[in-house]
Amino acid sequence: MIGTDPLDLGGQIAFISGAGQGAGRSIALTLAHHNAGGIAVNDFVAGRAEAVVAEIESLGVRAIAVPADVGDHAAVRAAIDTATSTLGPVTLLVNNAGNAGPNSQMGHAPLFWETNPAEWDRYFRTNLQGVMNCCHVALPAMVAQGKGRIVTIVSDAGRVGEARLAAYSAAKAGAAGFMRAIAREAGRYGITANAISLSALEPPLDPAGKEQFLASEQAKSIVSRYVIRRFGRPDDVAIMALFLCSDAAGWITGQTYPVNGGYSLAI
Repeated sequence: MIGTDPLDLGGQIAFISGAGQGAGRSIALTLAHHNAGGIAVNDFVAGRAEAVVAEIESLGVRAIAVPADVGDHAAVRAAIDTATSTLGPVTLLVNNAGNAGPNSQMGHAPLFWETNPAEWDRYFRTNLQGVMNCCHVALPAMVAQGKGRIVTIVSDAGRVGEARLAAYSAAKAGAAGFMRAIAREAGRYGITANAISLSALEPPLDPAGKEQFLASEQAKSIVSRYVIRRFGRPDDVAIMALFLCSDAAGWITGQTYPVNGGYSLAI
């Protein structure tokens, strides 16, 4: 039975990848506001993770920075082991790390047949292999606890396709399919696995840079394709992640939820 606050997380421990900025940071702070017992903040940039930890601790919630590249299985194991030994067993996993990973910036590539196959791995390493690594390490403790929530941030590029982002689209589609498989495997142990499919979010720029970008012709062209005429904001993502981590979503698993301002519509 759900309590008086259906979004209360009951002191559970969360591990959030790519949480040093943007949507990941907002998810971490939102879980902290809703009674997470501790939050492990992952990012491949240690300083970003540490800054978010300070914000969480200012709310009176325990937190630890666990910098690592999620594409490295051994590094993920070390990070989750550190989180477990410091905070307790992780039963909330949010796979937020994405884009092109730690070594390059996201950007539209040439047409697929004009790309260099060596470039595909940067998308698969973070967006698919990273998700698999985190789940592989975190799931045994969830099974032992008899509960768990896994939320993976994917993209409408994977749900409906995006020209000139074929490898990225494939990786995100793979992550969503992986969530469906994990939902079937883990449901009997009280574990749910769902995905949130995003379209364009406001870039993580300083206020002046963000204002300049949003006033640009490029930004206006992008927004024109959305039913709700604005970019997504980190809090738009965070509230859905909170819901899927909570007891309120206890009978929901194997689903992909578009949070996309109407970029694409689906039944």
